[in-house]
Amino acid sequence: MTAIAARLPAARLLVAALWAGALWVLGYVAAPAVFSIASGTNAGDIVGSFLHRLAWISFACAALMLVLVRFSPDLAAGRKRFLNLLVLAMLACALVMYVGLQPAMAAMREAAGPEGIRASPLWTKFAIMHGVSQLFHLIESILAAVLLVKSR
Repeated sequence: MTAIAARLPAARLLVAALWAGALWVLGYVAAPAVFSIASGTNAGDIVGSFLHRLAWISFACAALMLVLVRFSPDLAAGRKRFLNLLVLAMLACALVMYVGLQPAMAAMREAAGPEGIRASPLWTKFAIMHGVSQLFHLIESILAAVLLVKSR
């Protein structure tokens, strides 16, 4: 095995840790902290900015993981297939949130006007979409834990 190939397991673990850490810190530390100290509209804007960055971190980590898995001679074909499916499932979660849910929720917040989304007739639909978004984040977070354990 070449020197580069010998470092691929560590590289996979590093990328998985970065991805998992970003998901966990934003979803379970930063976002709740922001909502605990900032008003609803401002907090939503701040967390929305975080989510935009998280999406791009997810896309980059997914691409890196797919390349690392593809060129890892230490992985059997079945394990490569499992890791690829895991990464693609996480990527699908990120895409659903970034391309589907976040833009729709942002449009609802904007349509709600200066009184805010909670005072709007769109509140129920927004709350449902927010719950679905949280579910996708939870699923991606759990898959990230599996990826972290299985990347070595």
